[in-house]
Amino acid sequence: MIALLLRDLRLAVRAGGGFGLGLAFFLIVVTLVPFGVGPESGILGRIAGGILWLGALLACLLSLDRIFALDFEDGSLDLLATAPIPLEGVVTMKALAHWITTGLPLVLAAPVFGVLLNMPGPAYVWLTLSLALGTPALSVLGTFGAALTVGLKRGGLLLSLLVLPLYVPTLIFGAELVRRGAEGSATQVPLLMLAGITAATIAAVPFASAAAIRINLR
Repeated sequence: MIALLLRDLRLAVRAGGGFGLGLAFFLIVVTLVPFGVGPESGILGRIAGGILWLGALLACLLSLDRIFALDFEDGSLDLLATAPIPLEGVVTMKALAHWITTGLPLVLAAPVFGVLLNMPGPAYVWLTLSLALGTPALSVLGTFGAALTVGLKRGGLLLSLLVLPLYVPTLIFGAELVRRGAEGSATQVPLLMLAGITAATIAAVPFASAAAIRINLR
C-alpha cells in the first residue's frame, strides 16, 4: 500500500497535476476577487472565508480526472483490480495521494492567501482547521466521480458536474466554520458537521468507488 502511495505521488508530479497547478489556480482566484467586488477591506474581510473555500474546492477539481486515467490507459488499473490488495484500499491510497499533492498545499497556503483578502485575525486558525478537516472529503468524493467516468474520453466536464453537488455540504459547513470563528460565535455545530461529513465520506465512498471501477472494467 505504501509503495502504491509513493508511485501515485511520483505520477502526480510528473503528469503536471501536482503541487503547482492547484496553488496557481488558487492564487488566481484570490487575486481576481478584489477586481470583481472592489478593494474595500471591510467587504473583502467578510467574504474572505467563503472565497478561499470556494477557491480550494475548485482547485481540487483540476486534477480529479487524473486519479485513475493514467492507470486505465496503461492497463495498471486491471492489474490493481485483480491484485490481492482490496480495490477499496487502492482507492483510499489514491485519494490520499491526491490530498497530499493537492489538498495539503492548499491548506498550508490558504492563510497566506487570506492576507490578500484582509481576513480578520481570529479567522486564520479556523480557516486552516476547516480546510484540514474538509479537503480530505473533497479528495475521497473526487475518487467516486473519477471512478464513474474512468475510460470516458473528455470526461472532465462530466466529472465536474457529478462531483460538484457532492461538494456542497462540505463547502457550506467549511465556510460557516470560518465565518463563525471570525465573529467569535459558537463553532461547535459546523465543526462537528464538517468532521462528520469527512469521516462518513472516508468510511463509505471507497466502497462505492471500487464498485464503480469494477463495473467500468467489465
